Amino acid sequence: MTDAFYVAFRIPNLLRDLFAEGAFSAAFVPTFIEAKEQSRESARKLLWSLLIVLTATTLAISTLIIIFAPEIISVFAPGFVGDSEKFEVTVGLTRMMAPFLTFVSIAALFMGALNSLKVFFIPALAPAFFNVTMIICMIALPSVMSSYGYPTIYALGAGVFIGGLVQALIQVPLILKKGFGPTLPKGGVHPKTKKVVKLLGPGLIGFAATQVNLIVNTILATGTVVGAVSWLSFAFRLFQLPVGILSVSIGNANLVHFSNAWKANRRDEARELLKSSYLTSWMIILPAMVISILFAQEIVHLIFERGAFDETSTLMTSKALVWYACGLPFYGIYKILVPAFYTIDRQKIPVYCSILSIAFNIVFCISLVPIYGFEVLALGTTFSMLFNSSAQTWIMRKDLDMGITGFLNLRLFKIFLVTGVTAALTWLVKPYVPYYELNFYGKCGYLLFSFSIIFIVYGGLLFAVGERSVVLNSLKKIKKRFGK
Repeated sequence: MTDAFYVAFRIPNLLRDLFAEGAFSAAFVPTFIEAKEQSRESARKLLWSLLIVLTATTLAISTLIIIFAPEIISVFAPGFVGDSEKFEVTVGLTRMMAPFLTFVSIAALFMGALNSLKVFFIPALAPAFFNVTMIICMIALPSVMSSYGYPTIYALGAGVFIGGLVQALIQVPLILKKGFGPTLPKGGVHPKTKKVVKLLGPGLIGFAATQVNLIVNTILATGTVVGAVSWLSFAFRLFQLPVGILSVSIGNANLVHFSNAWKANRRDEARELLKSSYLTSWMIILPAMVISILFAQEIVHLIFERGAFDETSTLMTSKALVWYACGLPFYGIYKILVPAFYTIDRQKIPVYCSILSIAFNIVFCISLVPIYGFEVLALGTTFSMLFNSSAQTWIMRKDLDMGITGFLNLRLFKIFLVTGVTAALTWLVKPYVPYYELNFYGKCGYLLFSFSIIFIVYGGLLFAVGERSVVLNSLKKIKKRFGK
């Protein structure tokens, strides 16, 4: 049943990354900043003009998903077709969760507007309201679903539907407080709406790399062993925790500040902001990568291993998590560079890079999955993101005339060195702790203590190699991101 849920949820999730947090945000934020420089009223009219266009578009797509759900699932999960019960449940969940695309797209629109107005905290917290709603529905709705003759997994589908709506509505009071309440320009569509839509076109491909890779993974995983879709989904969810807290936060903050500087023709400042965000991303994400790799099995065991989730599931999920985690820093760079290309009007670069990385992932996974199993799917995602982010880094360096040391410099080498030393020390000490003999609270305490020590040692080593300013600037960025 969890295989059915994750396949169904992947469909609106794919479109969410394109229409919401991905391509749409990258196209909207720089344009919104341009409109705001003209006047607040112009920006306000653009916001609500785009709300109408975005709502109409996503509702139309949601309707098509509902109508053609059986055909879509036949493509996304061909391995389910032979299991009528799993197939029907997946189709039902797909139809139930289709409107989530509209809700989360509106939430991303409001988040982009608020970020452009230098409001970060509540928009960053909005996804937490989605998660809380999901948890409440998991607890409260299974018995209700059973009483009406529906599978209890439908409680999760209802949670996605309601949670997406809550995520959008929670930001409305701030939009109103900032003086950006509902309005419409004469003629119904703001002139810059067309610019956003035009930018969105190539962006749908430019931001598609990760999600298309996940579709390929889903299709191939349904043809391997039972549980593979869930193991990959659980691992990817854990992978997305540092991505959501660190990579997306740094990327969103960089987009706003880089766009402001670039649009104001302060090119040197824009370059320095981009270099700083690039360095900050590496510095903050690398210790998270070390933790995710070295403690993968312990993390999965603590969070998931109970009930029907057995030791085998822990082992399989942790293997996938290790390979996903290797791609953490590349995903962070990707989240910074793609919106930056939009700001400098080089939208085609992410498109080309994404197409090539998708092709690489498909060939890689199709060739090796029959030999090495479902784990290859996670490794393929990491390799494709490595290829994508490396190509974009090289091209951005040339576009901004930053020289060979623009991104790759001594400071970055020091961060790599410190990460390696921290990982080696952790790997040497870790076997001496009898983790699996501890009770639940002991395991929680051990992991919390270990993670804290890793960050302390990592930060201390950065200070020791003379990178005090990097640490302090990164802490300042995090404070600025969540302090408003």
